[in-house]
Amino acid sequence: MIPNQWYGILESKEVKKGKPIGFTRMGEKMVAWRDRSGQVTVMSDLCPHRGVALSAGKLVDDCIQCPFHGFEYDSSGDCRFIPANGKNSQPPKAMHVKTYVSREAHDIIFIWWGEPQEEYPPLPWFENIGADMVYSTIRNHWKNHYARAIENQLDVVHLPFVHYNTIGSGNRALVNGPVAKEFQLAAGNYRLDMWVDNQSDQGQKPTKPSDMPEPTHRPLIQFHFPNLWQNWLSDDFLVFLIFAPIDNENTMMYLRQYHKMRIPVLRQLFEFFGGLGNLYILNQDKRVVVTQRPPRPDLDIGEILISGDYPIALYRKRRRMLIGKD
Repeated sequence: MIPNQWYGILESKEVKKGKPIGFTRMGEKMVAWRDRSGQVTVMSDLCPHRGVALSAGKLVDDCIQCPFHGFEYDSSGDCRFIPANGKNSQPPKAMHVKTYVSREAHDIIFIWWGEPQEEYPPLPWFENIGADMVYSTIRNHWKNHYARAIENQLDVVHLPFVHYNTIGSGNRALVNGPVAKEFQLAAGNYRLDMWVDNQSDQGQKPTKPSDMPEPTHRPLIQFHFPNLWQNWLSDDFLVFLIFAPIDNENTMMYLRQYHKMRIPVLRQLFEFFGGLGNLYILNQDKRVVVTQRPPRPDLDIGEILISGDYPIALYRKRRRMLIGKD
């Protein structure tokens, strides 16, 4: 994983008041819960006393109670009460649960994966997704490394083959460019923008990425490190993805379709049929991407990239730099 980044890991609606939820992200067992004010806490799903999953416990007075011996931990991870030691006892400081710095925005729960900071950078987001837009979500579990799933959404070469009867129809197999640009938004905070120009092969020579003209319109695809992506189809409609890392070989995909249709019945129909279409397209990708080896991509894994893979190469270079490799 890229360290010192905000990762989207859950949707807000998955964490309900009064009931902790256990899950795995970044290869670690975690538990999330809300206090009486609705504030979310994300911590290790492990009681330091005897190793029991705290997610099997319950919430008591804005603390999570271990189901085994009743130890209670607050939102900072500190133990506040050990029943066996009596109400007036002071729990040892070592009785502490690892807790992640978390933020909640856009109906998404983010955690900070890295070293503590005096001041944390802004949460990653796409400014074109305004408060006037509504959305519906599809969750889809992929059995591969999250970076493989990300690279698939930066890959324009696969479209006429994997999606021959959907978004890749028309056999536009010849790839001009594509144009991909990198933007640094804050320290350690990067975004990739992509412009796509696939054409039907009539014998013409494809244009190299370096020879493509300067784009004058908005990008079709944007990726915000470490794990947010959007297909910016129009100002009124877009497809958005969170690539939530479960572990090195599993990813939870959260696919949202954002739109401005608010008329009740039409909205339900739009989201239902749009969701079916998006799920079909996503599963077209999934069928192929989960077969890729090795599970974790990098610059030196032996793959031979072509010019149409330029956005993937750019992503791999920036990812390696952010991880801290030479």
